[in-house]
Amino acid sequence: MTIKLIGYLYSGPTMRIIITLRELGLPYEFETPANFEVLKSEDFLTNKNPFGKIPVLFDGEFRIVESRSICRYLASKYQGKNNNMILIPNDIHKAGLVDQFVSYEIFYYDPPVLKLVSQEVYAKKFWDKNPDPEIVKQGREELIKVLDIYEKLLEGKEYLNGEFSLADIYHSPNTHHVYAKYSDL
Repeated sequence: MTIKLIGYLYSGPTMRIIITLRELGLPYEFETPANFEVLKSEDFLTNKNPFGKIPVLFDGEFRIVESRSICRYLASKYQGKNNNMILIPNDIHKAGLVDQFVSYEIFYYDPPVLKLVSQEVYAKKFWDKNPDPEIVKQGREELIKVLDIYEKLLEGKEYLNGEFSLADIYHSPNTHHVYAKYSDL
């Protein structure tokens, strides 16, 4: 069965899926939409994503959207099959802790990170705007508070849950963008 991913390489959500695919040792085809207008076409809205967003993943005839849902699907279906990578532990307590860090990422980590990424990465490249210093300042201040908590949670650990998991993958793409600009954080 062929796996096909539709997205843009600079997109954090798309990178989240690519990391998951590679960690699971899964071959895949990658397709980049010609432009943003394609995402609003009737064909895309009907056959790919009714909200006109990327990424979209096809696993044979099965279609799924939303990067975190796609990654969870891939881990649930393929972990341990092509290699020994386990992204969602079988132990219910360890799996619960992975979900806990996933929630931390969604509700506490990602919002300030996205403020920085939208201003420092996307503003100039896609919107032809300079970063808004007030949004950047606010994002930095919020992220520093979150990172202080993460420092305590990570004490003595190499990975968020002690072992590499889906939670680490979810944090990776936008962390890369922020660290490239703010290695002092």
